[in-house]
Amino acid sequence: MTDNSHQLEEINPHTGKPYKERPNKTALKREMKILHELGRELVELPKSKLEQIDLSERMRDAVTLAKKLKKSALQRQLRYISGIMPEEDLEAIRSQLRQLALPRQQQAEEFHQLEAWRERLVSGDNELLNELVEKLDADRQHLRQLIRNINKEAQNNKPPKASRMLFKYLTELQGD
Repeated sequence: MTDNSHQLEEINPHTGKPYKERPNKTALKREMKILHELGRELVELPKSKLEQIDLSERMRDAVTLAKKLKKSALQRQLRYISGIMPEEDLEAIRSQLRQLALPRQQQAEEFHQLEAWRERLVSGDNELLNELVEKLDADRQHLRQLIRNINKEAQNNKPPKASRMLFKYLTELQGD
């Protein structure tokens, strides 16, 4: 039995070049999966947002074509996109995608804040009521009327019309 561990430092007699280490297949697959997901994210972007991202002409054409494809053809195109992805500036693309996602995250946070305000007002949080009147110039009487209507609707098992109206009013206040 021969020890072949010394071959890594030696010269290959057939090519005259040093032996090389084989690439780690798992790491390569992981990298290709990341590139594939990035390509899928580009394909799923609306056309208006895709135009905002700096891509080479080749990549832009490949992504535009992928938007028109279905099922296995789409999968082949995504593999092609992930194959040419290393030619692109990946960090710039990721950064631009994050910037495009920021407004959606901000909208979601504002929506959750409005829902929390509505729940606190309905549960009788007078501190929040006073704060809204002071900071956002809210109409105290209108807010209290909406809260009373919400409670009446809840008692009578009616649809939450007043709750939607309160949410709309809070949205208007926050928008000002």
